[in-house]
Amino acid sequence: MPAFEILLQFFGLAVLLALTPGPDNIFVLIQSAQHGLRTGLLVVVGLCIGVVVHTCAVALGLAAVVAASSTAFMVLKLLGAAYLAWLAWGAWHAPCSSTPQELSSGHTASTSSSKRHPLAMVGRGMLMNLSNPKVLMFFLAFLPQFADPNVGPIGPQIAIFGALFAGTTLLVFGAIACFSGFFGHLLQRSVKAQRILNRLASIVFIALAARLATLNRT
Repeated sequence: MPAFEILLQFFGLAVLLALTPGPDNIFVLIQSAQHGLRTGLLVVVGLCIGVVVHTCAVALGLAAVVAASSTAFMVLKLLGAAYLAWLAWGAWHAPCSSTPQELSSGHTASTSSSKRHPLAMVGRGMLMNLSNPKVLMFFLAFLPQFADPNVGPIGPQIAIFGALFAGTTLLVFGAIACFSGFFGHLLQRSVKAQRILNRLASIVFIALAARLATLNRT
């Protein structure tokens, strides 16, 4: 078991990393604004599950194998870019409520979208996280730095740090989802605001897709 001081230091760094603008927290921000708090939190759960999977890959040594393979890196990043491009297309063509009754009753297009099956929203977050090879390489470089061979086996220590990172991600991204979901709900009262929000989301997704597609291993 790592020392409490090390865990506290790791927690502080994890909070800073979660707050640093990146694909995952931007994804949470956009999804919560578009589809509401419920969807945003489900996406956050999916992202946290992705963190756990990355942690297991590092602990089992699978991450090193993937990081050493240029083919695996290429396949992962292209799949991730294609997924983001698909989300961009969906956001651009998302319908908007156009009647006062729909707006006053809250039956907006984004509200109906937020009622999609919870597993689908969790899966959306998982795909976002797992399809980015840079996340895996980051975990491979980051987590072992805090493991001490003198304390005990490295694998269990990495698992502890990964679980702490996932918990930190849940807290920080959950707060982002609450913030974005609240203001997104206000924006959904206007058809024009809905349309602008959908277009903005599409542009952000395309930008993230282009960034991921052009990533280098180094």
